[in-house]
Amino acid sequence: MTLPYVVDAQTSLSPAELQVLHDQYETEASSGHITTQTKFNYAWALIKSTHRQQMLQGVALLTDIYRTDPPRRRECLYYLALGHYKLSNFDEAKRFNALLLEREPKNMQAQSLSTLIEQGIAKGTSWSLKSRRRPLWRALR
Repeated sequence: MTLPYVVDAQTSLSPAELQVLHDQYETEASSGHITTQTKFNYAWALIKSTHRQQMLQGVALLTDIYRTDPPRRRECLYYLALGHYKLSNFDEAKRFNALLLEREPKNMQAQSLSTLIEQGIAKGTSWSLKSRRRPLWRALR
């Protein structure tokens, strides 16, 4: 399976498209068995969202797939890294992406995501360093 690039995660589904996947998920849940593919599709749609709660729900669903369906782990590693990246959980994103790169060092999507994660970490670091450079008298105001 070809993995998407980060830009694909930045494009949300329409509310109607998300509703179709939600309805499929709920229908299967009410029957007592949610297929891995339905759970995965819904998780990916949630990660593509701009709403933090939905992204968190998507990460939770992917985490469940990762734990319960070993053949899907490779795929889940990347999508979990993407989800955590979008949530600005850069340490978690880096951890999942590094696991994928250990398996597939030439994976272009994972390499690209790695660069973005490092930039996110650097921005967070540079912001916190800048805030520490404020004069003490300003910090006491």
